[in-house]
Amino acid sequence: MSGKRQYLVFDLGASNGRAMVAECDGSTFSMEVVHRFENRPVHAAGTLYWDILRLFSEVKIGLQAAFKKYKDICSLGIDTWGCDFGLLDKNGKLLSNPVNYRDEKRHAYTPKLYTVLPRKKLFQLSAGSMNEIMGIFQLFAFTQDRAVELESGDRFLMMPDLLNYLLTGVPVNEYTDATMALVCNQNTKTWEKELFSRLGIPEHLFRDIIFPGDTIGHVSKQVREELDIPIVPVIAVASHDTASAVTGLPIGRTDKSWAFISLGTWCISGIETEKPIINDEVYNLGYGNNAVAGGRNMLVNYITGLWIIQQCRMKWIHETGRDISWDEVVKESDSSEPGRAFIDVDEPIFGDPKVDTQAEIIRYCGKRGVNILPSVGAIARCIYESLVLKFRHSLLCLEKITGKKIEIIHLVGGGSQNERLCQWTADSMGSVVIAGPTETTSVGNLLMQLYANGEIKSVEEGRVLSLNSSKVKHFQPREKSYWDNLYAKYL
Repeated sequence: MSGKRQYLVFDLGASNGRAMVAECDGSTFSMEVVHRFENRPVHAAGTLYWDILRLFSEVKIGLQAAFKKYKDICSLGIDTWGCDFGLLDKNGKLLSNPVNYRDEKRHAYTPKLYTVLPRKKLFQLSAGSMNEIMGIFQLFAFTQDRAVELESGDRFLMMPDLLNYLLTGVPVNEYTDATMALVCNQNTKTWEKELFSRLGIPEHLFRDIIFPGDTIGHVSKQVREELDIPIVPVIAVASHDTASAVTGLPIGRTDKSWAFISLGTWCISGIETEKPIINDEVYNLGYGNNAVAGGRNMLVNYITGLWIIQQCRMKWIHETGRDISWDEVVKESDSSEPGRAFIDVDEPIFGDPKVDTQAEIIRYCGKRGVNILPSVGAIARCIYESLVLKFRHSLLCLEKITGKKIEIIHLVGGGSQNERLCQWTADSMGSVVIAGPTETTSVGNLLMQLYANGEIKSVEEGRVLSLNSSKVKHFQPREKSYWDNLYAKYL
């Protein structure tokens, strides 16, 4: 690689998105945010939707901002959260806004789905996590409602595929996010037709699958003329944001066993494997498989994550009429009684956007004979300690599945800036924690663009580049016995 080259990264999470320009010189890279925006779902006529047209508008704003400052952008790539999708009609028109994974109707038909297709059989066919946020549950809900989306649908596109389509006019499915719909056979890397036939999902909706590093096309002439930008290739990255995060981990040449936890609205813990692991132990422990870049697999567990404290913080801000920073939340947590109260963060009530989350925490603890004050510190301490204990449980399950001690834990995502969570995770597991970079997902997105452009030859080479370019912080384990005692109480 000669000189510095620029690449445009779009990373959309469930609560916000960003456009970043990366400058690479062959041995390191730097990244600059050129546009940030919120991602707010919309309730309309009893359904919770994603506002896809607003998100596409924000992508276009990001494109303009990037080309205003950088004139020679080599390519762009888009990653988003997993699970959700849109459907096009035969004329290529979007039939409706994508339904949000927290919409209650997605979950209402789950018992009926499992009478048609037993839960374990779904795992055996898809290899994925049996979590009701996955796309197959919304597809089945559409079949039961005889929804116009299925009646008139011609193409199924996951969220990053949909944004790529709106940019390029090319409708394709990128594989890592396709596995998040639970309609792929992860051994053959193709659509699983038995799932379609048994659940009544039209097979014709599902066509071309492409893989990270493939070129989708170019920003369309219409979009280029609207924004007054030059032609730019659009690359298929590992478009499921967690897959991009795993791709971008800052890992050098090491023989130490490692795991990762992506700390965001969802917390996702897992390990990378050569191929999907499909057996009774994985199923019984609540794990599943999803694709990552380079033909690899991640064995993962989805945990209701920082969503819980995000919901509580919104309540505190509303009640006090002032902004309450995350630093203040952590400070209040530190001053509260340790080890007093725990919740199971995966209880469905804590993922319900309609409830008063703080009130539900107090109620949950009260039913178990523990009184907890309705204060910022007491609630935050309960949530943070409960998350760390859930992380420990999840990682111990991974050790049981693999038979290997996890020596290093990579913490990535926005939550990796919370040093208390990082240190407590190291203490709880007795393992070294490496925190950062915060934007690991964006790094993984960049690396697949570099791969597509021939600037790197492998994921391993890209991870060394990530390590050379990233600021990370190491946390050594210190107080494992304290967390051993808490874990015994938690169980």
